[in-house]
Amino acid sequence: MKILITGGAGFIGCNFVHYMLEKHPDDEIVILDKLTYAGRIENLQDVMDKITFIKGDICNKEDVEKVKECDVIFNFAAETHVDRSIIDARIFVKTDVLGTYNLLEYARRHDVEKYIQISTDEVYGSIKESSSKETDILDPSSPYSASKAGADLLVKAYYKTYGLPVLITRSSNNFGPYQYPEKLIPVLILNALHDKPLPIYGEGKNVRDWIYVQDNCEAIDFVFRRGKIGEIYNIGAGNEKTNIEIANLILGELNKPKGLIKFVKDRPGHDFRYSLNCEKIKRLGWIPRYKFEEALRATMEWYRENEGWWKPLI
Repeated sequence: MKILITGGAGFIGCNFVHYMLEKHPDDEIVILDKLTYAGRIENLQDVMDKITFIKGDICNKEDVEKVKECDVIFNFAAETHVDRSIIDARIFVKTDVLGTYNLLEYARRHDVEKYIQISTDEVYGSIKESSSKETDILDPSSPYSASKAGADLLVKAYYKTYGLPVLITRSSNNFGPYQYPEKLIPVLILNALHDKPLPIYGEGKNVRDWIYVQDNCEAIDFVFRRGKIGEIYNIGAGNEKTNIEIANLILGELNKPKGLIKFVKDRPGHDFRYSLNCEKIKRLGWIPRYKFEEALRATMEWYRENEGWWKPLI
């Protein structure tokens, strides 16, 4: 099976590439990535002899056509950082919506067997109580989440209009190896390691459901192989934590003083809480394998041992 993974040099994408090569070594893996600041060829250095890498932008039809033929598409390619989307939404709309359109058109032209869109819990917006289900109305708050919601709706439209065999996954906040140091957990880890202030928005009471990236990779594979065409699957691990809890856990593990925490002005439109109902994917047979605290310790150890990877970035 020939599998195209767009955005395969990014954080979740590269972890998924490593997962697929380990679990399904007979599949042919092709990576299409334009290598932005967060998509780094270094993330794939240890597997370059096992993949085909194409430098290209999903926003350019010609770049997508360089792939020629494939059986399956996993679309990880996206602009993802909320803060950046608030400063300049244009590239988010272009990559997340127009890029998805180009991939869907490619899938139609080449009769792709399955198209898997990698989305986010942020499309549901903030939720005060209970947990978001796949059938809930989308209510995005940021330009980032709005662009991802737009992409999801486009994917669903291609299923309903053209019968394109699509699947959508909506994951909660990921953490783990190779995460670019602008996201909360790597920022807190690296700042704590260097005794620098840990910036926390507002009062630090915003809640996110965290999932270790390896669990997410396995869940996406479950959806690909067992999910029903045209359906959406939430992926979460039930690890709802406030931002201040995360900061305190990291400081505690690294034996650093809580005085390093620095509260900063909250960002515009900051969603208070995300929570996913994941009963649907559990019915496929998937459950998370990693306990949050163990995965967090493993992530801290990875950043401690891979200074050569992150030091040029900060």
